[in-house]
Amino acid sequence: MASVPELVDVVAFGADPTGRTDSAPAVAAAFRHAKTLGRPVRIVFSEGTFQLYPEQAETRELYVSNTVGADQRYRDKKIGLLVEDMHDVIVDGRGAKLVYHGLQTAFAAIRSTDVTFTNFSFDYAAPKVVDVTVADAGVTDGRAYRILSVPAGSPYEVNGTHLTWLGEISPATGTPYWSGTDGLEYTQIHDPAAQRTWRDDNPLFTDVAGLLDLGDGQIRIDYATAARPDDAGLVYQMRLIEREEPGAFIWESSNVILRSIDAHYLQTFGVVGQFSENITIDQVNFTPDPASGRTTASFADFVQLSGIKGDITITDCVFDGPHDDPINIHGTYLEVVGIPSPDTLTLGYEHPQTAGFPQFYPGDEVEFVDKLTMSPLESGRAVVVAVDGPSGMDHAKPLTTMTVTFDRPLPDDVEIGNTVAENITYTPSVVISGNVFRNVPTRGVLVTTRKPVLITGNRFEAMSMASIFISADAYQWYESGSVTDVTIRGNSFIRPADPVILVEPTNRDVDPAKPVHRNITVTENTFDVGDLTLVNAKSVAGFHFTTNTIRPIDGPGRPPYTAPLFVFTGSTDIQIADNSYSHQTSEGQ
Repeated sequence: MASVPELVDVVAFGADPTGRTDSAPAVAAAFRHAKTLGRPVRIVFSEGTFQLYPEQAETRELYVSNTVGADQRYRDKKIGLLVEDMHDVIVDGRGAKLVYHGLQTAFAAIRSTDVTFTNFSFDYAAPKVVDVTVADAGVTDGRAYRILSVPAGSPYEVNGTHLTWLGEISPATGTPYWSGTDGLEYTQIHDPAAQRTWRDDNPLFTDVAGLLDLGDGQIRIDYATAARPDDAGLVYQMRLIEREEPGAFIWESSNVILRSIDAHYLQTFGVVGQFSENITIDQVNFTPDPASGRTTASFADFVQLSGIKGDITITDCVFDGPHDDPINIHGTYLEVVGIPSPDTLTLGYEHPQTAGFPQFYPGDEVEFVDKLTMSPLESGRAVVVAVDGPSGMDHAKPLTTMTVTFDRPLPDDVEIGNTVAENITYTPSVVISGNVFRNVPTRGVLVTTRKPVLITGNRFEAMSMASIFISADAYQWYESGSVTDVTIRGNSFIRPADPVILVEPTNRDVDPAKPVHRNITVTENTFDVGDLTLVNAKSVAGFHFTTNTIRPIDGPGRPPYTAPLFVFTGSTDIQIADNSYSHQTSEGQ
């Protein structure tokens, strides 16, 4: 009979559900106490609002995939709710609203098993994305102007012809947690009427003649030009680019569940899963709080799962308003940078955003891949017997390289600079089902894993890039690897971008006899599209597009579309059959 979890109430440790005082030290104390119990535990909040400032949050040196790499300025992470070296833990918010301040990770599971986070909402008092709406625009006395509306939580000050964003003032230091000027470093644009978001240039702070703070979050900008702005009603989502902290973090943990959570904003990055096993994300709403006046719910991706084994299940979630891909599931290719002995390689992280953590463990199986063809080497695979490299939680050893010893001498076709290595033990089976994707400036789902993938019953609304993207990249992001069994079934693609489904590994040498990907089936989906390509696929053996429905978004009376529905490069075993088209199309290949 399962043990009854012991109850640990954060309010009993001094957490304040009225939201008047900082609950961070009390919450940290409650989690530390729960760790000492050595038995199943339920850590509970209560209905109410809990303020969590970073100054007394738990601090750990951590290195996280797809963030700031080995940059020592950002090695220390603040963590609001930390489950560390624990087992059988339920963090139950009981309807609590958590309000985070500054730059910190909302919650983390590190070296823990059977962990559930559930029944709470969270937001940040001052997001590091500033959403500015053009409330009015026109021309007066020969000069263009805009009236900008800024939501609460984005304080600013006018300095001549420049605007300084102040982030939020730390009560401990009296200085902002972050700050920036004018359009910051990166912009995307949201059209609330069209319900579409895209990346573009920012014209708000070009040719500025004068700035005036009108009060109540209203700013007037006058310009030195007379060209009438045509962007009234649009929202400019502006941010800096450093991903200092993961929004949430799962590392070296297993059986982790996120369920029934309203994630209104993820500060500086999304939920990162890293070298863990079995992750479930269910009924999580990644959406901005309607009362906030904001349209952004994440500084970058929503969910980034790197080096996971077992099962990934993402079901019945809403992904609305990210600044990068809602879901990205991949491994990491490390390049061969040295061969110190016949059975030993020096392997290096090649992308600057990823470094500092272990990529291999003794007993893991590794596949070697030729960078030019992206095909496995004929010499086969090897098993890791020893690793000397970064720990992921200190900087005692080099952070961008590691020395890995294998169970056999390595063949001559493993070459410095031309070979990459993938840990194929840490590749997951994936189910992505019943989710909604909207107001996305990028792709909807990126997935590269050799285990079975099922993407079913999802609704993709007005993606600005491919709704589903399958890559395998050893030249830019170094996100591995090949797929061997992908089913895309029963999804709705509404007003998508061109192409809807993109398969594009980075192999420079494309040989149909050496495909990177295999066995992709697209069936029983509905595509409500304009004049665009449905599928653009490269280097695939076995692509079946069957029993789908394709409908024009502009009615049956329009002329025939001209874009080829299907484009295949270096691919074999292509089947396109039994699809329903409600207008004339071109099915070029």
